[in-house]
Amino acid sequence: MKIKFKIFLSFWLILVFSPQVLAVEEDPNDYNYLKFLGETIEKIKSDYVDDVKNKELVESAIDGMLSSLDPHSSFLNAESLKQMKIQTKGAFGGLGIEVTMENGFVKVISPIDDTPAYKAGIKAGDYITHLDGKSVIGLNLNEAVDKMRGPAGTKLKVTIGRSNQEAFDVTIKRDIIKISSVKSKLEEDVGYIRITTFSEQTSKSTKDAIKKLKKEKNLRGYVLDLRNNPGGLLDQAVSVSDLFLEKGEIVSTRGKNSKNPEMYKAKSGDIIDGKPLVVIINGGSASASEIVAGALQDHKRAILLGTRSFGKGSVQTIIPVKPYGALRMTTAKYFTPSGRSIQKTGIEPDIVVEERELKKADNKKISREEDLKGALKNPSNKDKKEEKENKEKSDEIEDFQLSRALDLVRGISLYNTKTIN
Repeated sequence: MKIKFKIFLSFWLILVFSPQVLAVEEDPNDYNYLKFLGETIEKIKSDYVDDVKNKELVESAIDGMLSSLDPHSSFLNAESLKQMKIQTKGAFGGLGIEVTMENGFVKVISPIDDTPAYKAGIKAGDYITHLDGKSVIGLNLNEAVDKMRGPAGTKLKVTIGRSNQEAFDVTIKRDIIKISSVKSKLEEDVGYIRITTFSEQTSKSTKDAIKKLKKEKNLRGYVLDLRNNPGGLLDQAVSVSDLFLEKGEIVSTRGKNSKNPEMYKAKSGDIIDGKPLVVIINGGSASASEIVAGALQDHKRAILLGTRSFGKGSVQTIIPVKPYGALRMTTAKYFTPSGRSIQKTGIEPDIVVEERELKKADNKKISREEDLKGALKNPSNKDKKEEKENKEKSDEIEDFQLSRALDLVRGISLYNTKTIN
């Protein structure tokens, strides 16, 4: 009796196969390859030691097809698709890391700010080799991600491989990951904007943050921090770039038919009115964040500072296949306004500044009046909370890259002022 399996690509593919010994002709054409696939599925059904459901076989076959093409293509079953939609909206459960597959291991693109993984010290470029003591080799990306997710409060032991170090274990407690993709503050006379990911509200939140900072007097310029930003939605990257550009191309995407690239252009209006802009990037800046950095660099609208970015220059399209899930497939490569493809090469900053940790001087061993037994109290009754905050601030580790970026903004502002005068 003939059995039919439906395998979903961007169209229905019906495989008809019969119970016979697997055989492939010496010069098989496309039809024979499809027949071979069908015969393989049936052979598994009839002879494999355990029962296997059609759903599992077909989903695995489709995922195998896609994941063999590149590290970013995969099959999303209905549950995975649901989780992806939740993540895109900015809230999901898990550890708080953006990952990809490389050489059979899970590679960390970047930890997300203020998440369990970030607090546990996971870094961009780390390799995850084991989850709860079990090797990740043989898992596809979706399977590895599923194992890392779980109820808030549960723990996961992650084995980390890091350059020039022996592998080590880190136990991380899962939490509900709520991402506020934009953070901002005033650094004395410079506006600081940190974008952690490009989700649905990123452009609006960035615009709101800038409008708030613009109310400050004597603002010299802005720093846009895209470090460890794993990317996200293309339209949000385009919108954020457009905030700072008056005109011109932002990015173009080219698929199989490269003669007709899709081009995104800026609309008139620079939200920061031409003030100096410095963008910080590093090896964890990927995809959508590279689009922003590349566009601002090519238009000479910003100076890029930091280290070379991740180098993900491909576009993934989610193709729904109801009710089974969706295909996440690489459908195009994107190019910066000057025509650069950053796939594998990344974006080189204009000024290379390596990441360093500079701890301020340790004064703990210095004897002070306050340490002496019976020392008189300060009659001004200084607020204890303020005193504690000042001490904590003095003990903070300086962000070397950010400090250089702030200095650069002030320097450009000073130069521009002298040039105008």
